[in-house]
Amino acid sequence: MIDAINSVGAFSVMKEAEGTRLTSSSSSVFGAPAATQAAPQSQSFASVLGDMATDAIGAMKKAEGASLDGIRGQANTREVVDAVMNAEQSLQTAIAIRDKVVTAYLEIARMQI
Repeated sequence: MIDAINSVGAFSVMKEAEGTRLTSSSSSVFGAPAATQAAPQSQSFASVLGDMATDAIGAMKKAEGASLDGIRGQANTREVVDAVMNAEQSLQTAIAIRDKVVTAYLEIARMQI
């Protein structure tokens, strides 16, 4: 179901235009920072939003898989509930950030030059 989402949409377009790429040592917006990271790396705003969207989609895919495993009887209830709650939290965070970005854009658009 969620596998139909092949790209992150506008975020992936912005990342490709800037020539940025994701690395395995970068910290997740929703997870803990990588322990092996020696110095903080500067990321563009588009890459941070892209990472956030990728993490949210990954959490939703994991929750979907866990719920299907729960229906089949291959996962216990606690695992399913944890996965769904993590996906819900990721989605709520993404929605809140999206709302703040839209509000900031509208505020900038109303400014007089």
